[in-house]
Amino acid sequence: MSHKRVTKRKAIIAAGGVAALGAAAILLPQANASQDGGSNNAATVKTLKSGDASDLASQLAELLGDAFAGSYYDSDDKQLVVNVVNVSGDDNNVIVQAQKAGAKVREVQNSKAELEAAAKTLKTKATIPGTSWAVDPKTNKILVTADATVTGSKWDQIDSTVKTLGSGMATIKKSAGTLKPLVSGGDAIFGGDARCSLGFNVTAGDGSPAFLTAGHCGVAAKQWSDSETGQPIATVDQATFPGDGDFALVKYDDPNTQAPSEVNTGQQTVAISQAADATVGTQVFRMGSTTGLNDGQVLALDATVNYPEGTVTGLIQTDVCAEPGDSGGSLFTQDGQAVGLTSGGSGDCTVGGETFFQPVTTALAAVGATLGDGGGIGAGDAVGGDQAANGGQAANGGQDQAGNGGEEQAANAGQGEAANGGQDQNGGEEQAANAGQGEAVNGGQAQNQGQEQGQEQNQGQEQNQGQEQNQNGNGLEDGSGLTESH
Repeated sequence: MSHKRVTKRKAIIAAGGVAALGAAAILLPQANASQDGGSNNAATVKTLKSGDASDLASQLAELLGDAFAGSYYDSDDKQLVVNVVNVSGDDNNVIVQAQKAGAKVREVQNSKAELEAAAKTLKTKATIPGTSWAVDPKTNKILVTADATVTGSKWDQIDSTVKTLGSGMATIKKSAGTLKPLVSGGDAIFGGDARCSLGFNVTAGDGSPAFLTAGHCGVAAKQWSDSETGQPIATVDQATFPGDGDFALVKYDDPNTQAPSEVNTGQQTVAISQAADATVGTQVFRMGSTTGLNDGQVLALDATVNYPEGTVTGLIQTDVCAEPGDSGGSLFTQDGQAVGLTSGGSGDCTVGGETFFQPVTTALAAVGATLGDGGGIGAGDAVGGDQAANGGQAANGGQDQAGNGGEEQAANAGQGEAANGGQDQNGGEEQAANAGQGEAVNGGQAQNQGQEQGQEQNQGQEQNQGQEQNQNGNGLEDGSGLTESH
């Protein structure tokens, strides 16, 4: 049979919906703001939408060659800032070329090649579980992060390696949380003892309907269901984790399944128009089965993360919060671009932390898929099933959690969060699984970004975005970040 989204829009906003409300409120003024005007500083510097800035950055990287040392999006001025090196005398008119293209040019000390060489040194000498590194174009340095498990000789090793890179090449910071893949036992899409989030519906290379999720979810279980006790509706076709990414292609078992390219954030969907590369500084939004809708900024690209299960490369680093069960969930922009799939991180949505994402463009190329079209299951829904969900599932790390102490959602050892025993946690209505294209996620109103955005902005209305979220329970079965299947 064809799996289609079952509407369950009766959920109300509970205290756990505060984060979703905040993200939606941020979207509204930005969606209405004009981003196409000229610069207020220099006639040659253009004001750009984040998607346009990403395209320009790619063009300039090729145009400037060795002089290009990274770029980022200045979200306040809505400008692309391009770092350049070795332009003394500017024989090749590097600065002129970049400015004519519409970028703001900044001369920096460290070249892209030097930063890449430093990253290779870290890989060789300091590949320690609980650490990560990525180039931060805003500081023109490598940002190294060490979580709470990196102590004693491990800390000495990473610290001394950073110092050998030389002054001005890298910085190191401690994270209070623990780096781990964010899979959990509980609600949303289910495979064995694992619970993850659906990322984006796609069309596989052979034309069959499928979806993308995290690779560590794909290796945790072969078959996936839209309810904890339901029959499998999709089977893993390809999965990568650890290694060169964290992504999986899961094909729906029913070839007639419709797979819409949209994400439902509550009472409206955001249609996904295309996959896009991330740009540092861009505001992004994440949907996940545990914590629903949250927003933040892209901090760095091509990040290397050393999980306990192994090293993963090529990830996007952000300050968007996430918790166990959010793995695989969609990362997208306000104007409907699919950017990433939730991989892992540290911290939670109470204290914050770092979260890493698999780039969608890389995943699509690797599995030979394209963003899907149609009208059925969406990224915010529990893969076409009966469950309400933020990003597809019950918003609280877990489905009907009848306080089964040691069962699905035992008190989250490692996270310090209680399992919220007995309440029915349909994390907020069903949310269409696939980010939907340009509609703002604001406060529950449908805001088609490509249209006039003057429609009802019921920011005060029930925003099922946040749905009833168990603020305590992440649904994590143990403190490892992975389920017992590992």
